[in-house]
Amino acid sequence: MMSWFDVLTEPLSFDFMQRALLTAAATSIVCAIFSCFLVLKGWSLMGDAISHAVLPGVVLAYLAGIPLVFGAFGSGLFCAVATGFIKEHCRIKEDSVMGIVFSGMFAAGLVLFSRVNTEQHLSHILFGNVLGVTDSEMLQTLIIAAVVTLAIILKFKDLMLFCFDPVQAKVIGLPVRVYHYALLCMLALTIVAALQAVGVVLVVAMLITPGITAFMLCKTLSKMLMVSVTVSLMAAISGTFISFYIDAATGPTIVLAQAMIFLLALSVNLLHKSIKPRQGAPNA
Repeated sequence: MMSWFDVLTEPLSFDFMQRALLTAAATSIVCAIFSCFLVLKGWSLMGDAISHAVLPGVVLAYLAGIPLVFGAFGSGLFCAVATGFIKEHCRIKEDSVMGIVFSGMFAAGLVLFSRVNTEQHLSHILFGNVLGVTDSEMLQTLIIAAVVTLAIILKFKDLMLFCFDPVQAKVIGLPVRVYHYALLCMLALTIVAALQAVGVVLVVAMLITPGITAFMLCKTLSKMLMVSVTVSLMAAISGTFISFYIDAATGPTIVLAQAMIFLLALSVNLLHKSIKPRQGAPNA
């Protein structure tokens, strides 16, 4: 019978598990931080759009013989800029434009992938392969996560005002358009960082679930960030350990762990709301 200590330490004896845990942890932290801003800004669908739109860039980068990160970032950024351009020059609503752009780009990526012989397995790009992360891929993820996190910390107050009240931000002289595209660039970088962990399809869950969970439980952005990071980190570590022992795909297991935490938070929130009116009711 294995003790809890053995359960926790046995996976760490493998190099691939050490890399997987570090990569998953870094990815979960940056996704959790960005998740709060996406939820407050109402950009959940934008995260979904860019995450799917990176696929053609990955394939084209492979054909060009350049690192896949450059293709993924360029493709994601193109999706964001194209969405903004179309929205400004026609009467179609933004959510409809995003649906057209990201579904078209994702379909183009699938067509390219089916016609090109590559060493990359399609399921690894779609659903991630954190257990197969190499040292260079882990370093790439850590650098991207550190850059995005540092940028958010340095401009935290400005980004907070931009998300809560862009009109007030413009009145006091903040370059609103610059912050708009800066957030889109950081979103694309965050998605690129998360590709190794959960892939194109599941990255949107890591970008939305922690922020939504924290939003239900917190009243201030600072507390929301702390809860979001804690929830995301717990799900990433527990999901990686669980996938090791049950021999399941790590990315989906991490996302499933986040969903379970969300359901728990939702239950607590509903219970709190049901008890609060009873406590305030007058005695007979």
